Amino acid sequence: MKNKLLFLVTVVCGCLLFSACAAPSARKTSTQATSTSSTTVRVLLAEKQKSASFKHSGLIYIYTKDRSKKYKISQAGTVAARALGAGKIQVGTLQSSQPVILEPAPGKTITFKGNAYAGKIYLIADASAFHIVEYVPLETYLYGVLPYEMSYTWPAEALKAQAVAARTFTLKSMQTTGKRYFDLYSDVRSQMYKGTGKIYPSVKTAVDKTRGEVLAYDGQLFYTYYHGNCGGATDSVTSWNPGAKAIKPLSGAKCGYDKHAKNYSWQQTVSRAKAESYAASLGLKGKLKSIKVARKTGTGRATNITVRTQKGSKTIACGNFRMAFGLKSCKITKLSLRKKDVLFKGRGSGHGVGMCQDGANGMAKAGKSYKQILKKYYPGAKLTPLKDL
Repeated sequence: MKNKLLFLVTVVCGCLLFSACAAPSARKTSTQATSTSSTTVRVLLAEKQKSASFKHSGLIYIYTKDRSKKYKISQAGTVAARALGAGKIQVGTLQSSQPVILEPAPGKTITFKGNAYAGKIYLIADASAFHIVEYVPLETYLYGVLPYEMSYTWPAEALKAQAVAARTFTLKSMQTTGKRYFDLYSDVRSQMYKGTGKIYPSVKTAVDKTRGEVLAYDGQLFYTYYHGNCGGATDSVTSWNPGAKAIKPLSGAKCGYDKHAKNYSWQQTVSRAKAESYAASLGLKGKLKSIKVARKTGTGRATNITVRTQKGSKTIACGNFRMAFGLKSCKITKLSLRKKDVLFKGRGSGHGVGMCQDGANGMAKAGKSYKQILKKYYPGAKLTPLKDL
């Protein structure tokens, strides 16, 4: 009832403010742009929504993709949206089967689920639901990535290295979008992103001072993976993703700058009951007999784990095993199946490919530049202006 009342109030307010105003022109979207200032990133904020509400801090334009229907709301408030079914949505007073766009005026933001966004919010109908995607300039997008992937309090050179890595990863991801309606997720499936409602000066400086800089190998962008802590050394991308193309910048590197961090070494326990349940989920019957590292890399990172019961055994990718058990990494140094639990000891945090963020922090504190950091963790890659690719 409360949501229905909110929706009706929004509709009435929208009708009173209805205007034939022309909404600001759309920003250019191009993954082939020679300058990051002309590149727009499409970030998926939520999918398959039945309803949603958006707070806006001031003037907001609401219009269909073809601009045949449009109006504006001048004062701060809330706009409600809901799926109507049959591929149609209603946003405020406007109903359409086309994408509906919410565009805040310059200097204003739209807040969704506690995060404030400065870009255009596209509501894209899909059968009986809709998806929510923000269209945001690349460099602005990076302001909202860095503080959630690396602490904004870290040294400037570490933040600059992160800015280049995140920018390159974003642009490479945009090259492989295909016909999908968005480029990146707003979570760990791509990069963490929580909008630009708060922009940290240290982050803005790091992004601005590396503006347009990317990493390339053989004249091409590549996926500049990064992770929390490598536990002493990074590994080849194929150790994490056997189907990935092995290239020199993702071949692994010694670190030596991450020992100061709490995730360099760790210990975790998982209940015996959970381990038994996991074995059953693999189709293994009978009492759990053992869990062992079946194969590991030269740096000690497990690539495969064998689970054995009274009735059989299965060898699985450590990445899948790690996610199921909530382990910090696959660099497992000890694994003991005990009476009531399973004891794990290990090092590092994350998949262990590309840049070690704790290592970047350590290098920066040791006086190394962001160029030296990138050279260490992406050997053979070239730091270059995007316009030169």
